[in-house]
Amino acid sequence: MKKLSIKTLIVAALMIAVLSFAFAEYKNEMENQNIVQTAIGAGQFKTLVAAVKAAGLVETLSGPGPFTVFAPTDEAFNKLPKGTVEALLMDKDKLTAILTYHVVSGKVLADDVVNLTSAKTVNGQEVSIMVKYGKVMLDNAQVVKTDIICSNGVIHVIDSVILPK
Repeated sequence: MKKLSIKTLIVAALMIAVLSFAFAEYKNEMENQNIVQTAIGAGQFKTLVAAVKAAGLVETLSGPGPFTVFAPTDEAFNKLPKGTVEALLMDKDKLTAILTYHVVSGKVLADDVVNLTSAKTVNGQEVSIMVKYGKVMLDNAQVVKTDIICSNGVIHVIDSVILPK
């Protein structure tokens, strides 16, 4: 096995320090953005952002909150039957009901979610929450990423669009 030189170790340590600083700055930048800005910047929520705009919810979700948003990805929206998204974008009331079913008032972090069996959504209905085989489920959607901290709340990424009863 080859010995590493002191120079190589110093360079490696400096690179780790620079990368750590860059990641901390990126994380800090994300925490200073609101939910809408964070969703736009993430790039995987284009359909959700378009729906939020169509429903007139940008100002609300950019406001002080705090809010917890269970955000379906573009892939999640693609699971819906063909034409569903387009139809929803034309029906503001139905779209608003669905989108507000994905939002809970307050900042609910992953450690809190796993202890809940349901949560009251902004649209007034309860969404069921359960841990199944070590995975957190909201109705029939799986939470695939948690605790994306924003200036006005938190985003948890889900793999399916959940629909109010």
